[in-house]
Amino acid sequence: MKNNLLSAVLLTIVTLFSACNSTPETSPEDKAAYAATIDTWHAQRLDNLKKEDGWLALAGLFWLEPGENTFGSDSSNAIIFPEGKIADKAGVFILANNQVTVKLNEGADVQLDGKPVQEAIVYSSDSVDAPKLTHGSLTWFVIKRGDKYGVRLLDTESEIRKNFTGIDRYEVNPNYKIVAKLEPNTTGRKIAITNIVGQTSEEETPGALVFTIDGKEHKLDALKEGEELFIIFADKTNGHETYGAGRYLYTDLPDANGNVTIDFNKAYNPPCAFVTYATCPLPPKQNFLQVAIPAGEKAFEANH
Repeated sequence: MKNNLLSAVLLTIVTLFSACNSTPETSPEDKAAYAATIDTWHAQRLDNLKKEDGWLALAGLFWLEPGENTFGSDSSNAIIFPEGKIADKAGVFILANNQVTVKLNEGADVQLDGKPVQEAIVYSSDSVDAPKLTHGSLTWFVIKRGDKYGVRLLDTESEIRKNFTGIDRYEVNPNYKIVAKLEPNTTGRKIAITNIVGQTSEEETPGALVFTIDGKEHKLDALKEGEELFIIFADKTNGHETYGAGRYLYTDLPDANGNVTIDFNKAYNPPCAFVTYATCPLPPKQNFLQVAIPAGEKAFEANH
């Protein structure tokens, strides 16, 4: 009898202790409301992808060589645009002295920022936004990555844009909305970020986000973009359920106490998951999480 009474008392104590230290369950109503906010966010992301200047319209990336680079739809050009969508010999890009000039051949019918053009500087060292050249469904402009100059081509009639129907996602899970603490960068260290082209740059970081999953501490180095933090990360789902080269997400800046909310339900695929013409930054080695993050976007399937 005494043993039974003692057991009952101990069970009561344990039950009370557990109740005092447990995290209240999120109500079904709150879960549904939260999932709706993620669905809204993701719908806007898909709309941005499908825009005429969105990533799904990306149709080419051509690196320029010093001097003249001919372009058009004929295969003899240095830069070959889609067949039937521009003149065989449309013109030439000239790269010299860190400046790119375009010269159009007679009858090419190309516009620069909406106006007919025959010759113009389309990139210089003081360029902020490169002007856009257009013809029919095509738009193209010059980009610079490191010491390389390239022509980025968009096509509003690209097959992937026309056939795109969406991206598979994990079910929204509130447990992957996690409060982290910013561990400030007080030493001025920089992060080595390598892009998919193989170029590496040293980027400034405000610090690392420190958080816990299943009782284990993890860190992610962050980059600052405007009024947000940008995270490039990899996890144990990559190459299986999610894109092999990692995923991206944004967070708000830290609050007054250094707290940052990381919502992995907003983890999304980089442009390189859809097209082969992007110059996506890859996760730095310290941002390879040794845990699976089954939240956010899954790998993009070609039939979507």
